[in-house]
Amino acid sequence: MLGRAGRENKQGKVIIQSYTPDNFSVECSKKQDYDLFYETEIALRKQLKYPPFCDIILIGFSSLDEKEIQNVSTYMYNYLNKVLDMRNFKIYKPMPCPIDKIQNRFRWRIIIKGKVDEKSNAILNKALTNIYSKNLKNTKINIDVNPNNMM
Repeated sequence: MLGRAGRENKQGKVIIQSYTPDNFSVECSKKQDYDLFYETEIALRKQLKYPPFCDIILIGFSSLDEKEIQNVSTYMYNYLNKVLDMRNFKIYKPMPCPIDKIQNRFRWRIIIKGKVDEKSNAILNKALTNIYSKNLKNTKINIDVNPNNMM
């Protein structure tokens, strides 16, 4: 039963439009094999340490000044490497975002994998407080836990 395509005993029709029709999720949808999709997806998420087995923390930086964004993101990376428990967190180096500039603002990001708890939340808040105390004029920072979009 694909959603509300059919009514009572009437047959329905579902059209899937995709650039990747051979994608595993599309194939499972066509076959209505939700169990296979779930079991495969949950095993993959566990192996790759994706939610719900781990949190993904995306720290986004946006700045009018390219040098400032590099310095701020490097400072944040070095600070978090010192204070987060590396047994429980994997921090990836700061990099430009896939779309690295929008409306004359440079965009960088740091990705962290680990389980967010009160202690790590306090560490992230302290890192933000430290950076914002420097009165940066051009750089904004946002932290998103388990973002819907990694762009």
